[in-house]
Amino acid sequence: MALRHFLTLRDLSSTELKNLLDRASELKRQQHNNELFQPFKGKVLGMIFEKSSTRTRISFEAGIAQFGGSAIFLSPRDTQLGRGEPIEDSARVISSMLDIVMIRTFGHDVVQRFASYSSVPVINGLTDDHHPCQLLADLQTYQEHRGSIQGKTVAWIGDGNNMCNSYIEAAHMMGFKLKVGAPKGYEPKPEFMAEFAHCVEVFNNAEDAAVNADLIVTDVWASMGQEEEQKLREAAFAAFQVNEKLMELAHPDCLFMHCLPAHRGEEISEHMLDHKSSVVWDEAENRLHAQKALMEFLLNENLKRS
Repeated sequence: MALRHFLTLRDLSSTELKNLLDRASELKRQQHNNELFQPFKGKVLGMIFEKSSTRTRISFEAGIAQFGGSAIFLSPRDTQLGRGEPIEDSARVISSMLDIVMIRTFGHDVVQRFASYSSVPVINGLTDDHHPCQLLADLQTYQEHRGSIQGKTVAWIGDGNNMCNSYIEAAHMMGFKLKVGAPKGYEPKPEFMAEFAHCVEVFNNAEDAAVNADLIVTDVWASMGQEEEQKLREAAFAAFQVNEKLMELAHPDCLFMHCLPAHRGEEISEHMLDHKSSVVWDEAENRLHAQKALMEFLLNENLKRS
């Protein structure tokens, strides 16, 4: 049996993804009921951060601790990765001392190369191309509030970025329609879109994407590493703010999500995080529970190999 990693959503089958979401909600109920569940005592998670983080670090570190394990935080200034050691060499050494690794970095090729030489499961905590852990939390949140997302319509408003890419994969795997509202020049990459024409439609305005949506999702206009483009992006995305007026175009029971951190007054209106449709705080908490389900799955899969 091949070693299982989680670099994009499609490293899971659709059935595995659905089962993982159910398990995440089960683990959430256990944790809320203060039920002790520590199947991974002595297991160690390595967390490699080349991009800064709040939710990713806290959720993974808390998650492995609740499972009875521990976590090691590694940044480029703490390791030889930041001094030019080849990723392949680092992967061999780091994975020989750990049970599972999470990487949050820029280029998607970094996690791919690390996984190729790792002897333990590797999780993509975010790259410039994909953010699959956030999708686990988003899908779990929708399911908890509205039931199955299959057959529903999701509107992605904003940049055709890593979050958008992962939503495109989720539409394919979970059977929902994705409407992307993005300015010209900021749409998802055509080579990525080509495979998903059956479930994704792109609009160059927010309103057409939002009409009859069951879920509206957005993200910051300038992601980490794009700060120098801030003013240019503010002009390009000015008509793509998610606000109360845009929500009125969606279904009355439409939910609103944002992966955070949010810039009030930019990609969202001042009070959008507290809008009656917002489930942003549940979405943020579910990073913990979804990633616990993911780590449990990968660690158990790896045990089957031994």
